[in-house]
Amino acid sequence: MQVVQATIEDLEGLVRIFDQYRVFYKKPSDLDGARQFLFEKFEHQESIIFAAKDTGAGEIVGFTQLYPSFSSLSMKRVWILNDLYVNDQYRRLGIATRLMNRAKEFAVQTQAKGIQLETAVDNERAQKLYESLGYERHEAAYHYFLFL
Repeated sequence: MQVVQATIEDLEGLVRIFDQYRVFYKKPSDLDGARQFLFEKFEHQESIIFAAKDTGAGEIVGFTQLYPSFSSLSMKRVWILNDLYVNDQYRRLGIATRLMNRAKEFAVQTQAKGIQLETAVDNERAQKLYESLGYERHEAAYHYFLFL
């Protein structure tokens, strides 16, 4: 297993795992939409994607995607870890931890303030992973979202 920063050459492998991720979250399969979305992220350098590759099988079996944001008060970059997914048959092998650690290494290399993420209140499995890696739950602020 190898965790690497994905490039445009990884697009087709990412399309498959990204579509699986969306289906996992009850969205309809849309390979063409996934391809276009991911292509635009590469083309416009809008995100950083780390891919877990099963070198024996020659396929991408997990990924995490980071989006840049900024903290005006600290005057530093913040990475938003928006997506983390590992194919069902590759779970419980430490791949999610490796992807999270690679994201952390990248945040350190880019001198970021930190990494921000959110998860569902009932996703205890993810919460345990994040807390085991040093992520702290913030309860001092509310998060709001304007749906358009």
